[in-house]
Amino acid sequence: MGRYVIRRVLQAIPVLFGATLLIFLIVFALPGDPIAALAGDKRLDPNIAAVLREQYHLNDPVIVQYGYYIGGLFHLDLGRTFGNVPVSQILAGKFQVSFNLTMTALMMEAIVGVLLGLYAALRRGKAADSMILATTLVLIAVPTLVTGFVLQWVLGVQLKQKTGIGFFPVAGTFTGWPHSYLLPGFVLAGLSIAFLTRLTRTSLVETLRADYVRTAVAKGLKRRRVIGRHALRNALIPLVTYLGTDLGTLMGGAVITETIFNLPGVGQQLYQSIYLREQPVVVGTVTVLVLIYIVANLIVDLLYAVLDPRIRYE
Repeated sequence: MGRYVIRRVLQAIPVLFGATLLIFLIVFALPGDPIAALAGDKRLDPNIAAVLREQYHLNDPVIVQYGYYIGGLFHLDLGRTFGNVPVSQILAGKFQVSFNLTMTALMMEAIVGVLLGLYAALRRGKAADSMILATTLVLIAVPTLVTGFVLQWVLGVQLKQKTGIGFFPVAGTFTGWPHSYLLPGFVLAGLSIAFLTRLTRTSLVETLRADYVRTAVAKGLKRRRVIGRHALRNALIPLVTYLGTDLGTLMGGAVITETIFNLPGVGQQLYQSIYLREQPVVVGTVTVLVLIYIVANLIVDLLYAVLDPRIRYE
């Protein structure tokens, strides 16, 4: 196990370098002068601009700038904004909001998606199965932007006007976990719930047809034990894989959701940084997301042996 973890960590290093290099090249190769943009409509003093360009190595080739960034990253330094504010300081407060939102969405996705998929698989071909498949198709077809605004208007505005009780906050009324995360979490997880439901149904239907499941039934084991201990456990491997990869997707895909519900998270900060051309913040944010994605995939690989004892790492 130890050697496998070390090998996977070593394999993650080129992934980290490749991903950060790619985003660094894309962000810093954009046309325009970020130093001149600091002054807005006014003209920045040429001497000050020259000092800032030298300080942030903007006169050097992009690959040299990336070398400075990686050197700082080894010292846990994500860089500084053009206003001389540490990127880590900016992300510190934002990350907690995005983490809470992502975990809320991931829990909803795991619970609702697996339960709906299990229910549909056990009633394959019946009306309940068709209704669940149709509902998931609607979730896939409707954009997150539309879903967020509609649910916010219905549950956060209309419901409060008619009953005097608002079960979910509207934009601009952030109050913390869990109240302010329930509706945004569902909106963020909506597409993933649909995919996970369909994946669970398909995986479980195939597993229920396996010979070892038929043997367990022939031995006279209770249906609940056959499904829970034999069929569902083996069907969980692709589901765990999907959930692990979806963790990074949820963290990075929260831009629209956080903007709709005015949540002060990493997604909203990333959007603002792109708009304001704060390249160091964009690169630092993506670096953190890449690290989260790598760690999530490592945890998923280690969970395989827990779900299936036949899997060995040595």
